[in-house]
Amino acid sequence: MTIHYHGTPITPRRVLLEQMHGKCFCVSFFTPSDVEACHEIGQAVLLDNGAFSAWRKGIALTSTWWAKYYAWAERWLAHPTTYAIIPDVIDGDEFDQDALLAQWPFHERGWPVWHMHEPIGRLLHLLDTWPRIAIGSSGQYSRVGDPHWRRRMDETWNAIASRHRFTPWVHMLRGMQAVKWAYPFASVDSTDVARNHHLPRKNARDMAEAWDARQCPAHWEIAALQSELTFPC
Repeated sequence: MTIHYHGTPITPRRVLLEQMHGKCFCVSFFTPSDVEACHEIGQAVLLDNGAFSAWRKGIALTSTWWAKYYAWAERWLAHPTTYAIIPDVIDGDEFDQDALLAQWPFHERGWPVWHMHEPIGRLLHLLDTWPRIAIGSSGQYSRVGDPHWRRRMDETWNAIASRHRFTPWVHMLRGMQAVKWAYPFASVDSTDVARNHHLPRKNARDMAEAWDARQCPAHWEIAALQSELTFPC
């Protein structure tokens, strides 16, 4: 089964409260207005650190931001079904990421991020060290689902499946559409409902339930990468 975290804020608030009760939510520290309501009506909540939103706006995050994020997350991590994305640097290297990991104060309740432009060896190390990890699309793999992204994801899951008898918990950030493909993600998130429920013939509840009904497979079958394929002359 796959957990689908629906991104917030969902406006107007009436739509969130009346149509999205019982769902799982992703709340960003960059726009945290719905966090209390999501804990009142939701099954589970994923706290996002806001790094991607800040990066898109050209905002450099400082230690002060992260200290405030720790304090905010600590309150909501009192809920046993709430987890948090550990601070990360969207376009950073593995040294940038590891420096932030070393400062995270809530080990078992945080998910480190592996960025797709980083070495796969780092991902494997994170899976050996943390019970749950998240993947972020980045660098030349920033467009979820394009050919470069798909090939890199095939390579990624080949490496994971080669080392793990049972599929570990891997979350795909901004990746709810990936449930349409064969990757065995344990959880995914998206702001599709928040962004599009107001469109004609759209309804937040129906949209969420359509996503929730799509499940990723339990296992990954080793795939031949494009460079490994041979073609008849």
